[in-house]
Amino acid sequence: MNYYFYAIQSQRDQSIYKGISRNPYARLKQHNTGKTKSTKGRIPYKIVYIEKCEDRQGARNIEKYYKSGTGREKLYKLIKTQG
Repeated sequence: MNYYFYAIQSQRDQSIYKGISRNPYARLKQHNTGKTKSTKGRIPYKIVYIEKCEDRQGARNIEKYYKSGTGREKLYKLIKTQG
């Protein structure tokens, strides 16, 4: 089953949250309705990047990369060029 790495950006303070999910749009809804403790104070969010992965482990590896210093820089560049 496919998993997705996703990055969402707060419309309040422009902060970016990174995570993995089988359904990133349903997960976005959870973030925006305050059901996720770590993002509750920065609602509303919008999806700014999605990457499809073959499995959970692949998505987790991508998440770890994008949370690293080098990966974070690359992600911000990707988001900036899409925006």
